Amino acid sequence: MSDKKYATMKEIFGSMIFDKRAMKERLNPDVYKQVVEAMEGRSKLEPAVAEVVAGAMKDWAIANGATHWSHWFQPMSEHTAEKHQVFTTADDEGCPIEVFRGHHLVQGEPDASSFPSAGNRSTFEARGYSAWDISSPAFIVKTPKGGTLCIPSVFLSYDGTPLDLKTPLLRAVDALEKRSMRLLKIFGENSVDWVHMTVGAEQEFFLLDRPRAQLRPDIRFCGRTLLGAQPAKDQKLDHHYFGAIPARVLAYMEDVERDLARIGVSLITRHNEVARCQFEFAHLYSDANTACDQNQILMEVMRKLARQHDLRLLFHEKPFDGMNGSGKHTNISLVDSEGHNLLKPSNNQKRNIIFLTFLASVVLGVSKFHSLLQASIATYGNLFRLGGHEAPPSIISVYLGSALTDLLHRIENADVSMPTKSTMDLGLTKLPSITAFDSDRNRTSPVAFTGDKFEFRAPGSSQSIALPVTMFASLWAWGIEQLTKKIEAKSNSGKDPLEIALDAVKEAVREGSSILFEGDAYTPEWQAEAKRRGLIEAETMPEKIALLLKPENKAILEELGVYKGHELENLCSIRMESFATGLEVEAAVLFDMLWEGIIPAVSKQLVLEKKSLSALDGVKIDEADLDILKDFAGGLGHVKAALIKDAKHLHELKGKLAGMETRERADFLSGTVIPHMDAVRAKSDAVELLIDADLWPYPIYRNLLSFSV
Repeated sequence: MSDKKYATMKEIFGSMIFDKRAMKERLNPDVYKQVVEAMEGRSKLEPAVAEVVAGAMKDWAIANGATHWSHWFQPMSEHTAEKHQVFTTADDEGCPIEVFRGHHLVQGEPDASSFPSAGNRSTFEARGYSAWDISSPAFIVKTPKGGTLCIPSVFLSYDGTPLDLKTPLLRAVDALEKRSMRLLKIFGENSVDWVHMTVGAEQEFFLLDRPRAQLRPDIRFCGRTLLGAQPAKDQKLDHHYFGAIPARVLAYMEDVERDLARIGVSLITRHNEVARCQFEFAHLYSDANTACDQNQILMEVMRKLARQHDLRLLFHEKPFDGMNGSGKHTNISLVDSEGHNLLKPSNNQKRNIIFLTFLASVVLGVSKFHSLLQASIATYGNLFRLGGHEAPPSIISVYLGSALTDLLHRIENADVSMPTKSTMDLGLTKLPSITAFDSDRNRTSPVAFTGDKFEFRAPGSSQSIALPVTMFASLWAWGIEQLTKKIEAKSNSGKDPLEIALDAVKEAVREGSSILFEGDAYTPEWQAEAKRRGLIEAETMPEKIALLLKPENKAILEELGVYKGHELENLCSIRMESFATGLEVEAAVLFDMLWEGIIPAVSKQLVLEKKSLSALDGVKIDEADLDILKDFAGGLGHVKAALIKDAKHLHELKGKLAGMETRERADFLSGTVIPHMDAVRAKSDAVELLIDADLWPYPIYRNLLSFSV
């Protein structure tokens, strides 16, 4: 929807979100207080209060043009789901009435039979429940003829089993925040009322001219190119990175920003990324749950507006071979009710001990449960992205920068020598000072400390960040619990509590040091070293997905209450099926492109070459030149025969998938089918350079990666 011509971002910001500001204007003080307490987890929302909130929310939504409402949830497909219901209906006498009651707000019942459930639910077991997530504000998605009130919700099966990604996320965040509060109380931070996990995501993506991109079946059905020779000009010249944003893209970005501003999402940066036609948005950090919701909203708004701008949006992690892929760097920290970032060093003695304790708890947690992070980013798209072109490898390591790494090792070894660079005083004579921001960024590190937060760089651009954040919160909660126990165990020793905390940090660093790595994570030497350290537990993507079910992973997630009973098995099965299905679709599309496009193009070129040779009969030509032409035609004939053979073999491999169990399919696809597809691509890409441009059936990279052609 367009605003008045000169409406500023400030004027429209938050106009379509039912947040605390909107509630405070429409609810009486007592009701508002009860709602805020429920939002902060300090009390349950009573049905009578929910009835009042529903009435206010309905009036606000209708006043802003909404005609429908929907519980908006995130099934394990990693997309969003919604079932629209109308506000205005007819009463018994046929008169129009507006209906939206407290029970509508609190609970819905969408059909659950067709959502991913790992085969644990049949079509005749279709009941599912969506329940209002009061901690994430409702918002209106505007359309030219009205709009829909979207109510963020969790999604559960009839027996209470989560069918979404939000429920485990909320559990993990709750586990982390409660343990953080307990640790702060040990430090005497009794005035702190709450701790929130904060998250900010950086969304990378590609934009192409839609009419041109839609001529390629691989882009239409797979979101990436399965074939394509490298263009003469690609990302090697580094002209695109941080360059002037193309006017057509900038117009699209501005519309995305304005749509998101209305629902309270702040996009704080936009820029060209490294590869041609690659760009990035980053939204302002917020509490973890809201941040995950906002990133899903961002992706939906981007999809909708790309179509309106006649652009083809690609979130796939590796749309173009030989170029940077797209990730979703996820920045994570903790903030308390007094505004302190618990991962930010300072000049205050006590605050720095708190900082080191929370930092060491991450190191300890990642060292113990790095396989959970690895499993959380093991996706079909990341199979092609991780490990090159600035994307970190799937082997998890933590980069702290030379100053912090040196400091932690000094603490571990009781070395009190001081660094020589400009430092921050930590306030303890026995503790070395910290050099502030003295380290370069390590683009090859999956988990990097960046001054006041951890950046998890491995999640893929098409992923929901909910699962990576869930696993990070879980292992961090475990790490905090371990340090808390170490501190509590020595609290009656008579030592200074801050020294006790440093002793606990020292032990945690000693236990978790295997995860720390400062060097180039792409090198074969690191691969060997990581294996020696026990950081490589799986080689293939199916093996990495299966790490979810590693006994100690199951045990800690059960202990924290994040995944209970058979829930983790369901998650693993769904992700394995998604991985296999994605690759199976690619194999089918590649076969079609070969059989319907590439092989006929080679045949047409062969006909032209034969005509050319026939035309030379009786023409005086050097014998050597004639041999070259004959060799070229003969070579094309061999390539055609090889491609036919490859296509038939690909079809045979696809046929073998029938009847396989999910894990068997995933292993067969990644171990056998994908290598064959790579070999086919190499032949096709080579022959593309030999075929007349008018005969080649699909837009080539040179034309795809341009807005001006």
